[in-house]
Amino acid sequence: MPKIRTNRSAAKRFRVTGSGKIKRNKGYKRHILSSKNKKRKRHLRQATTVAAVEVKNIRKLIPYK
Repeated sequence: MPKIRTNRSAAKRFRVTGSGKIKRNKGYKRHILSSKNKKRKRHLRQATTVAAVEVKNIRKLIPYK
């Protein structure tokens, strides 16, 4: 069997935690920030885990992480 290629864009976007969960950064923090309040922008800085329904698909994209 040949090796599976890692999807490079997914590898840059996702990290795997020590317990095996997949971590991601939140979106909506690139532009039009003046209309978003401080609290909302502060919460967007913090990483979160990927939803359970998406984990299977992301694991296929990053098999060796």
